[in-house]
Amino acid sequence: MPDLPLSRQALRWLVLASLVLVLTGLGLRDPWPADEPRFAQVAMEMVQSGQWFFPTRGGELYPDKPPLFMWSIAVFYALLGSIKLAFLLPSALSALLTLYLVYDLGRRLWDEQTGILAAALLLLSLQFLLQAKTAQIDAMVCAWITLGCYGLLRGWLLGDHWRWIAVAGLAMGLGVITKGVGFLPLLMLLPYLAARHWAPRQQEQAPVWRWVWAAMIMLAVIALWLVPMLLMVWGSDDPSLQMYRDNILFKQTARRYADSWHHIKPFWYYLTSVIPLFWLPLSLLLPWLIPHWWRAVRSGDRRIVLPLGWILLVLLFFSLSPGKRGVYILPALPMLALVSAPYLQIILKGRWSNRLVWAVVTLLGLLLAGAGLAGLYGIEATRQLEASYDIHPWPFLLVTGLLGLLSSWLTLDHKALSWMLFVPALWLLYSTWGYLLLAPAKTPRHVFQTMMLHVPVNTELAIVGMKEQFLLFSPYNITHFGYHTPEQDQQRLAWHWLKSHPNGRVLMAGSEEIQCFNPDKAWDLGFAHRQNWLLMDSQTALPDCQPASVTIPEYRLEKIPTG
Repeated sequence: MPDLPLSRQALRWLVLASLVLVLTGLGLRDPWPADEPRFAQVAMEMVQSGQWFFPTRGGELYPDKPPLFMWSIAVFYALLGSIKLAFLLPSALSALLTLYLVYDLGRRLWDEQTGILAAALLLLSLQFLLQAKTAQIDAMVCAWITLGCYGLLRGWLLGDHWRWIAVAGLAMGLGVITKGVGFLPLLMLLPYLAARHWAPRQQEQAPVWRWVWAAMIMLAVIALWLVPMLLMVWGSDDPSLQMYRDNILFKQTARRYADSWHHIKPFWYYLTSVIPLFWLPLSLLLPWLIPHWWRAVRSGDRRIVLPLGWILLVLLFFSLSPGKRGVYILPALPMLALVSAPYLQIILKGRWSNRLVWAVVTLLGLLLAGAGLAGLYGIEATRQLEASYDIHPWPFLLVTGLLGLLSSWLTLDHKALSWMLFVPALWLLYSTWGYLLLAPAKTPRHVFQTMMLHVPVNTELAIVGMKEQFLLFSPYNITHFGYHTPEQDQQRLAWHWLKSHPNGRVLMAGSEEIQCFNPDKAWDLGFAHRQNWLLMDSQTALPDCQPASVTIPEYRLEKIPTG
């Protein structure tokens, strides 16, 4: 493979590609599960209630995450007046910041060519763009963690000293009040201290206080949120605020890490189930990258030793926790792109690395095109899938697969370029046609449209088994009984609520465990979010229903237009 044309012109193309790939689709879709409706709903309630320190969903306190990401959505919602425009902007802007930081660090540590390649590698990595186009917390916390690593590496390797160490502390503080793991850049102290021990340098004999400067700044930033929150809880007699404090400070941090109660995976989960697929194309190049890294480590090249050591520590940190999700290790991906870029052109001159990338693109094209053809021809498995999710994705899959095969055919002479053609096409299709295709299956709008045929919008509605997307899209005022309340108790509470609201309705998913109501008399509102939804009125309520086993407050949410 010939050298790639890397110049200022290439940088302009990289900037354009980044803007197009990251921003395409903004405003085209609504918040989708998982997580997006929750954060969008919380942000809307912040703006409408004026309560920003204690996030709520449907009036119930939401203590699972610190508030910074939700604040960012709320700010854009307040400015734009449309949650459909606002909810994806923080992730998109965070992704663009991360790309710039990786480019600039590569440029400063090596040269312009390496900076461009590092950012391009990150932009074309599957997990990075997936999170850039998803309103989950992870794109933002990845940006803060990358900024923390950026500050430490500039401070240690480029002689910029305490100013960039302070920036690292600021970034880590913002990261912690976005998601608890924002402190992860501190792990880079371990390879840094190891490098100083084994290969000390005269210019690194700095006072000890400079080494802890980042931690001091980080704690100060965290205190800007934590201290006012604690003071407000201390000055209140509300037990729900005390539960919020205890949950967010203890249950959602140390306990969630050490004694997770969901997403339980084996120690090797990231190595076998996440990195091979979601870190494409970098995961394909690891057999060729590892020898280069090993030589750099042996020579004491701290540009490689510090980020690479940090990546391994991050993987170990998340692997030790029993609870794992693929997205948790996203913050390691920018540094992986950085330490891979210096060797990329050498690796891609090899025959087998090129062939492997090309073979993966060809295989993906064949699989997608084959799935599309199977669906169009009505093979049984595809009919079942179509019925389960109420979508018809087969033309989309066929076209996407054909684009993959076209990318392979156009790059027969320079096979590694097939990824550069296929992945942008894939994301552009997904961000336009894919959004429109998935929209009916990703929101409960049709459930409420069917409901409005039977029930006027001024009717009071209670929900059993509350899902945030129903709060977000409901045209009705909603009462619910707590997100974590056992569903059997919610049914009993809904039965008693209906007795005091005889003209109200109760919405719940159909199942064999319905108590207190006769589902045969219910209105069937259709299938959404893998469940069939039923609407109950006073005629469906059974004569008797035992009280709930717990005392739970009712939460009421006034109708909120989503915009």
